[in-house]
Amino acid sequence: MQFKSVFLGRRSIRRYKDKEIPMEVVADIIDIARYSPSSGNLQNWKVIVVDEQDKRQEIADACLQQDWMIEAPVHLVICNDYEDVKNHYGKMGKMYSIQNCSNFALGLSLIAYDKGLGSCWVGAFDHEAIHRILDIPDNMDPEIILTLGYSDETKLSSLREDPQYLTFFNGWGNPFVKFPSHVKRLQQRLKQVKGKLKRLNK
Repeated sequence: MQFKSVFLGRRSIRRYKDKEIPMEVVADIIDIARYSPSSGNLQNWKVIVVDEQDKRQEIADACLQQDWMIEAPVHLVICNDYEDVKNHYGKMGKMYSIQNCSNFALGLSLIAYDKGLGSCWVGAFDHEAIHRILDIPDNMDPEIILTLGYSDETKLSSLREDPQYLTFFNGWGNPFVKFPSHVKRLQQRLKQVKGKLKRLNK
């Protein structure tokens, strides 16, 4: 799959088929994602692969009772091994360590989509409960939980803010004017919707 198709096609999936993911596929996703960028190349992420149903239920409960998470056959819990980053960068290290874990999580979700899997980034959870459920050491923080599975829903892309309202040039407030016109963007969007409708009708 081309990178643009992967980046634009990924969705936050909350409905999954009752179908196991081969652990070899999960391993391949993690193997590729480890090449994500990190400050100082410190690679401070750790990931816990969870497929046990009871633990997935406990994780869902700790994520503010988001029961839809149980449908996902695998949870990837990304943990932040932040000490080396803090030692290397001082007071800015903790923030950098979180940024690194975010890079890793985004890589996981894009690679998973490229391999035919859906995922959803979950950031709302009881940290102490996740520590307890997964025996995470006290000197590490769970940062992100990704659900992983074969999607059982089709989602169109959500509305996005027009880039001309998000982007400035050489300073705040100076417009960046190189984006396509509204008309051209609407035409592209209409073409995408027609293509998806055509595929759904097959």
